Amino acid sequence: MEFRSVRASGQSAVFGKRKEPHTVIIARGNDIRHFTVRPWLVALAGSAFAAVAIGYLLATSYLVLRDDLIGAAAARQARMQQAYEDRISALRSQVDRITSRQLLDQQLMEDKVTELLARQTQLTQRHGRLEPVLDPAGDLPADAPIPSGKPDVRASLATHGNPFDALLGRTAAVSDDDGEAYAFWSTREGVMPELSAADSADKLFVAINQSLRTIESEQIERLNTLAESAYETADAIAAALETAGLPIDAEYSERDVGGPLIAVDNAVNFDTKVKELDDALDHLEALKKEAVSFPLANPAPGRTVSSKFGTRKDPLLGALAHHSGMDFRAPMGAPIRATASGRVVKAGWNGGYGRMVEIDHGNGFSTRYAHMSAISVKEGEAIAPGDEVGKVGSSGRSTGPHLHYEIRKNGEAVDPIRFIKAGSKVGKYL
Repeated sequence: MEFRSVRASGQSAVFGKRKEPHTVIIARGNDIRHFTVRPWLVALAGSAFAAVAIGYLLATSYLVLRDDLIGAAAARQARMQQAYEDRISALRSQVDRITSRQLLDQQLMEDKVTELLARQTQLTQRHGRLEPVLDPAGDLPADAPIPSGKPDVRASLATHGNPFDALLGRTAAVSDDDGEAYAFWSTREGVMPELSAADSADKLFVAINQSLRTIESEQIERLNTLAESAYETADAIAAALETAGLPIDAEYSERDVGGPLIAVDNAVNFDTKVKELDDALDHLEALKKEAVSFPLANPAPGRTVSSKFGTRKDPLLGALAHHSGMDFRAPMGAPIRATASGRVVKAGWNGGYGRMVEIDHGNGFSTRYAHMSAISVKEGEAIAPGDEVGKVGSSGRSTGPHLHYEIRKNGEAVDPIRFIKAGSKVGKYL
């Protein structure tokens, strides 16, 4: 086979010499073929070759750089996965912290509820202890304060809302404008602009705690007031009895004591105050019973005195004589009242006394009621203060209707006016 390239020659008659296209001749034996090579075909073949060459170079470059690209993509994906895992870990940690905080808040609130209920139980027990102590205080002045009833923490919780509902995110109806929510038990620092449910529950517990503290303080204050009132009443009774020259129980002086001030907690202080009030009321009751046993009342209330105790002119003879009692002017048949509790030792005619009743009051004291028109009691009969023992008359050595009243101590007559004055002072306390 033979390839030949023949350029055809020729001239143009008009334009001169003409270029002939290249011709490729292929000869194989007797077969001869020829191709004319045109410029555009050459350009097309060159373009195809250049495209193939560029594609080959790009493919080669890709194959060379592919490992680096794959490594960079893998590294980027690894970084993104690590970032996601870090974010998930942070979110889990935050959830764990929130859960732990909720558990701690719930435990704290349970502890607070337990403490409040324990304090309520303590106040209830105190109220139960106060009832038997305050029963004897019923005779104290009307303006003396009496401790109020027990508080009800459950009712307060119902009014303000359940703190566990607040912890779980439900609305708690709490309103407290008196101060911050972190006064007694709060474990948080600072004040948040908007209170959370747990903070609202804290405000509720603070309010209830302050209420319980107020009740405790009021109880102790009222115990002090009652004790002081009892002591003042006892002082007034004792002073009146001492003025009348009546014997007073020496144990009363035990109140005049002293010593260093040693602070105690509320529980011990409450027990001390209760015991102090109990002692004061016991002593006051004993002093009242002792006072009632003395003849302090007026045997003829509202009647004028016609003759006093001591030396006077005898109404029948006109000579000086000792008057062993005092006379009350009263109409015939007016009632005569016993001036103290006791027992009748005489009831009948007794010489110049006429019809007379004598009552023994104990402790060496006795009283006599004379010149009666009628006797209403019998010997051996028990008498209470104010009981009627007879009627006013003029029996015996008498010039007209009146009551002759005597007080005797160990058989010796004493001036009744001192006892009547003392009785007018202590009468409002008996």
